[in-house]
Amino acid sequence: MNMDINLIEKLVRDVVEEINLDKVVKEGQLTKACFGVFETMDAAVEASYTAQKKLLASPMKKREAYVQVIRDVVLKKENLEMLSKLTVEETGMGNYEHKVIKNRLAAEKTPGTEDLTTHALTGDDGLTLEEYCPFGVVGAVTPTTNPTETIISNGISMIAGGNTVVFSPHPRAKKVSIKLIQMINKALEEVGAPKNLITTVREPSIENTNIMMNHPKINVLVATGGPGIVKMVMSTGKKAIGAGAGNPPVVVDETVDMEKAAIDIVKGCSFDNNLPCIAEKEVIAVDHIADYLIHYMKENGAYELNDPSDIQKLMALVMNDKGGPKTNFVGKSAVHILKELGITVGSDIKVIIMETEKDHPFVIEELMMPILPIVRAKDVDEAIDIAYEAEKGNRHTAMMHSKNVDKLTKMAKLLQTTIFVKNAPSYAGIGVGGEGCTTFTIAGPTGEGLTTAKSFCRKRRCVMTEALHIR
Repeated sequence: MNMDINLIEKLVRDVVEEINLDKVVKEGQLTKACFGVFETMDAAVEASYTAQKKLLASPMKKREAYVQVIRDVVLKKENLEMLSKLTVEETGMGNYEHKVIKNRLAAEKTPGTEDLTTHALTGDDGLTLEEYCPFGVVGAVTPTTNPTETIISNGISMIAGGNTVVFSPHPRAKKVSIKLIQMINKALEEVGAPKNLITTVREPSIENTNIMMNHPKINVLVATGGPGIVKMVMSTGKKAIGAGAGNPPVVVDETVDMEKAAIDIVKGCSFDNNLPCIAEKEVIAVDHIADYLIHYMKENGAYELNDPSDIQKLMALVMNDKGGPKTNFVGKSAVHILKELGITVGSDIKVIIMETEKDHPFVIEELMMPILPIVRAKDVDEAIDIAYEAEKGNRHTAMMHSKNVDKLTKMAKLLQTTIFVKNAPSYAGIGVGGEGCTTFTIAGPTGEGLTTAKSFCRKRRCVMTEALHIR
């Protein structure tokens, strides 16, 4: 019987890899029926490496079927509600209703294999195809602010691209992250997918993250979080995709429907208690309309602090000695923060506002709390300049409420943010009430922008000469 030598070599490699993985199991480095959750990072990477070889041999229809499994798992009503509830309980951040929206958004509006478009060139010299192909095994660090949303969105994009992924979740979101990964893997195995398309460790830690980042079988790194972790992945020498900090400003000029602008800003700022990195973090308003804007914001869920001593007390309450936000107030509601300040308000209060100068710590520091400083500017041009300073070159997200096309264009060109939202809440920029796909890994520092399946792929060229040109 004749067998292709390449097929024989592949079979031998597969058997060796299965033996190595079985050895890991016997040595107690992973638990039986772990559904992607391993005791050591080495075991998680090895399992992911084995799975990726099998995924690579799968047809595109299979990949899309696996993506649909992830969507179906998350969108099942009891799963969606459980994951959202567990996230709030474990992290102490955000609110349940908005977590449901974000998890659903990640499952429904993250592109799958349809994102992997092929570019074909034909001419007298034949046919050339350029296609998006997997890197291999992706190592991904996920944040405590959007733990499940990031796993859902990245999982769909990376598997659609033919990669497998090893997640290193934030330790303060480990229970819900592990639960989600196990649910996805179990469902994937039930439809015949390779085991361990998504893996992680039972005890996430900085040490395990370092092991993952430096593991020779990790081909590309993705970090969704603060500037520290982005800097870490970019310093490894590997291909790195970094979604770092933002400090999104919103500019309001005199041309808009002031009540709508106020409602949009309150909605965007308060969404999931300001945890999204795209959310409004400071307002710069043209001076002669600022009072109207504040009036309508207060009518639609904003509580204004007028006394400078109260603003000072709020700073002492929510900011640490280094000038950054205190972790135990990140993602907390306006009602909770005000209560800690000694002020009791009703549940209709969503945002805390106050007037400040442009160099106030609330303006220049990204708090990730529903605290929104308002800065006055003499005109729209000065407002845009202040917004540019406040955004600090992160090139992440900015908003503007205006009907002046020239000024909208000016701000968009000056700030060069990945997302620029006009006359809408910030979340329109990721597909909530706005057109377009979603992602929870917005890679400003490394330039990929809103990541999709093709962001986690490399372009390869396939050339045939003197044939298949039929014109």
